[in-house]
Amino acid sequence: MPQIDVQDIDHLGIIAGIVDDIGIVEIIDRELGSHPQEKVSAGQVVKAMILNCMGFLTAPLYLFSEFFVGKATEHLIGAGVKAEYLNDSRLGRVMDQLYKYGITLIFVKIATEMSKRFGISAKNMHLDGTSISVQGKYLRAEAGEENLVENDSAEPVAISITQGYSRDHRPDLKQFTWHLLTSEEEGIPLFMNVADGNKTDQSAFPEVIKAFQAEWEGEQPDLYVMDAAFYSEANLKEFGHSINWISRVPATIKASQELIQTILPEQFSEQNDHKGYRFCVVCSTYAGIKQQWIVVESQQRMESDLKTLSKQIEKTLKEKEKVLKSLMNKSFACEADALSAIKDFEKTLNYHSLDEPKILAQPHYSQRGRPNTEATHHFFHVQSTLVENPVIIAAHRQQVGRFILATNSLDSEKWTECEILREYKGQQPTEQGFRFLKDPLFFASSVFLKNTKRIMALAMIMTLALMVYSLGQRQLRLALEKANATLPDQKGKPSPYFTLATSMLSLCPFGLS
Repeated sequence: MPQIDVQDIDHLGIIAGIVDDIGIVEIIDRELGSHPQEKVSAGQVVKAMILNCMGFLTAPLYLFSEFFVGKATEHLIGAGVKAEYLNDSRLGRVMDQLYKYGITLIFVKIATEMSKRFGISAKNMHLDGTSISVQGKYLRAEAGEENLVENDSAEPVAISITQGYSRDHRPDLKQFTWHLLTSEEEGIPLFMNVADGNKTDQSAFPEVIKAFQAEWEGEQPDLYVMDAAFYSEANLKEFGHSINWISRVPATIKASQELIQTILPEQFSEQNDHKGYRFCVVCSTYAGIKQQWIVVESQQRMESDLKTLSKQIEKTLKEKEKVLKSLMNKSFACEADALSAIKDFEKTLNYHSLDEPKILAQPHYSQRGRPNTEATHHFFHVQSTLVENPVIIAAHRQQVGRFILATNSLDSEKWTECEILREYKGQQPTEQGFRFLKDPLFFASSVFLKNTKRIMALAMIMTLALMVYSLGQRQLRLALEKANATLPDQKGKPSPYFTLATSMLSLCPFGLS
């Protein structure tokens, strides 16, 4: 019997095919160059890392070589490529090359080529950001990290791994921030940027937009869609007229609060295109920029917010009752001090009020026992109970389920209420992309590299993996739509809604290219 060598491909063949269709290996090899003594090129290393990312195993980079043992590396990556060639040393050198070239620059070149080959439109772009927590100290003065300080060289400046607002709810860990510009279709990333851990979205969004406009080689977008982090007086003045944008208005803005509180239910109108939503359009000149404000009232969100409000009222009542009990046990030297304490306490109440507060005088005698003389002086005590404030609670109930979307596009016929809401909902694929990158089956949740430069390169490669995933999902859905076919859901029933992960793990036979 001849010796038979069995090697695995599994769903990785689909991923490798998408990588090849995009041309990632060729672009990276062309831009970074190659050496005749290289057994595996930089582009092939990046392809291998993408396959590792998409292996749907908890296999971080320190198991990189072992991941490919038993797999058909020549078929998946390239002729002559063996698992032992994909070692830590080669991996680190390629990440250093990517950093030195410029991770954003190389990503934009790949994204531009991908958009041309697959007809991915950059007409409407969605911008969002997140943070990635890391383990370790990452000292600025650490040996080998002198590049953290600005210099005059042409080499990019590495980010600062530091503490900041954590979306992972891990304020104890240091982090870096990550921003993506994605296409409206399937949330395919077309631009990426990593920044310091304490970088806020409010300051990062303008920088990302400017960098994209400078580096993108295709047609410039007609519209940018962003969350409330963009909507500030400074950003509106800077981009108020130079780009078209849609953004959510922060609830912290005084004009937003007043509008939501004062608008009457009869001022809303329903649209057939969006059942369960009601709209009210008003004009605004916030920050001196003429814009449309669309007050949206969501029935689904209203029901959820009412439950949240009820829980908040109940929680607040318990907290304030403890404070009031402590206040009632306190003795005051005079009635004026007690009244002042009542007023200070009432200022802290959000949903409740004091029910007929009283000041009780308690006599104090010079000696114990039955008093046989007049009291030497009096102490004063507060006595009251907490009750719900119907006016304030009614006002809060009227506000639930409402939010405001703003746009500087004043053509109400082109940008109707429904169209603006539809575009804003297009943020969801971008948010899902970040959830994909943070999935436990991905290694984003446990970034362990000690070198900040390599962390930046790793983030770029992970974004490439997201590009491959979202593009593959788009191609598969188009193929199914063309064939008028469906895939079974988790219950085995035909469904047009699925993720690429579920279809790959079932080894779906439909072509992707």
